[in-house]
Amino acid sequence: MLDQVINIAAVTVLGVLEQAYFSLQVIYARRKYSVSPPSTTGPPEFERVFRAQVNCSEYFPIFICTLWVTGVFFSQAAASVCGLLYLYGRLMYFRGYSESAHSRLAPLYFSAKVLWLLIGLSCLGVLNSMCQLYLGLDVLKQLSSFLLQN
Repeated sequence: MLDQVINIAAVTVLGVLEQAYFSLQVIYARRKYSVSPPSTTGPPEFERVFRAQVNCSEYFPIFICTLWVTGVFFSQAAASVCGLLYLYGRLMYFRGYSESAHSRLAPLYFSAKVLWLLIGLSCLGVLNSMCQLYLGLDVLKQLSSFLLQN
């Protein structure tokens, strides 16, 4: 059983470490720009770091859920690759946003596309599992057979 989820678990831990890194960057920015908690406003340089961290945190639950559902119901390999790409995109987003608001856009679009891919794969995996369970039909197997014939 564990071999079926070890890669997803590794990506999850990496994601948690990335979130911790983002949080530490906010702490360092608070010290650098003299913004004491609970204030969330200050110089633009601080606010960009703060917003980048908050934005990444807002999407983290969606990422984790879709990562695991994709890995369990579709493919551990696909989920892991998408997960690593998403985390890379969020790191580039954080770094870009910390420098300038405009620099966040390309990584934001990239990570959003990867997240939508994870959402799609998780839906496909769950749908296929439900069809197998309730209808005795393996949609993914049928689809792959069809695609290989053409």
